[in-house]
Amino acid sequence: MKKEIKGQGAVQNIHNRFIQHRYEKSIYDDDFEETVAKTELLEVFPKTIVNTVKSPDLHMMYSMNPYQGCEHGCAYCFARPTHEYWGYSAGVDFERKIMVKKNAPQLLEQFFKKRVYKAEPILLSGNTDCYQPAERKMEITRKMLQVCLDYRHPVHILTKNALVTRDIDIIQPLAEKNLVTVSLSIPTINEELRRKLEPRTSSVHNKLQAIETLSGYGIPVHIMVAPIIPGLNSMEILNTLKVIKEKGALDFGYTLVRLNDAVEPVFIDWLQEHYPDRKDKVLHHIESMHGGKLGEKTFFKRRKGEGNIAEMIHTTFRVGRQKYFSGSVFPELRTDLFDGTKGEQLSLF
Repeated sequence: MKKEIKGQGAVQNIHNRFIQHRYEKSIYDDDFEETVAKTELLEVFPKTIVNTVKSPDLHMMYSMNPYQGCEHGCAYCFARPTHEYWGYSAGVDFERKIMVKKNAPQLLEQFFKKRVYKAEPILLSGNTDCYQPAERKMEITRKMLQVCLDYRHPVHILTKNALVTRDIDIIQPLAEKNLVTVSLSIPTINEELRRKLEPRTSSVHNKLQAIETLSGYGIPVHIMVAPIIPGLNSMEILNTLKVIKEKGALDFGYTLVRLNDAVEPVFIDWLQEHYPDRKDKVLHHIESMHGGKLGEKTFFKRRKGEGNIAEMIHTTFRVGRQKYFSGSVFPELRTDLFDGTKGEQLSLF
């Protein structure tokens, strides 16, 4: 008899490619729940928090991630392989062994104080979610946003969690100075699919409510309708665009699913568990978008894909933009308000 563990995406701890010996447990092993399924918050002590983004197909210069690993449990998450560098599995470990960087706000302030630094918008997230469940207690993201406000520094927020609305008291003053945008990831508005696809994210209802709430406070909201997985959520595109526009979103983006490295076995296991009848069809469709492979790492090509199915998806989004977002303008963030001495001035009082 299979045991379902609520709120989990990966079926098992797949092998870490950097470790010679193998020890894997399935969620269906008798003692799995006691030994693996509980979340552990592990404090780490990085020396820096701002990362330089070197990918030419990404439109940002810097990113920062207060957490490594993510409890949201999305089986398709491209960040899963990064957990292997910490000595963990990209499977269940990625969702249950969460590294927290309590010193991130102090590191961010140190970065802003560098005399040679010139302000550029920084993406808060980019690898793992800055508003994942641990943030409710840790409040690291909240403190980092306060640093951005203190120094009047522009920041883009990317999250799947409606918890972002908790920090409106900080985000609204940033928005008033044109220093912040919020991108909510909404790959599906089908709640049944959402519970399986991203089990510990906010519900569809709460995400849509978050769009309304943020927009109501004058905070510009962008939606990532991503990833698009043919055979699972590709048929929802136009309806999703219609709904998010009605809720107040100003713009959207999207990517096609790609299953690089350790993401591939995690996602295949997930498909077998939740959609065995569609497994082969979905995998064949993904392969058709990436030249017969499930993954793609080539810059620019990795996000766009190729072939008939990929082009059908692109065409659908073009139609949706023309129909629902024609004339919609998304703001560019200001960089001229940044003051690297702001923290020193505040300390005088």
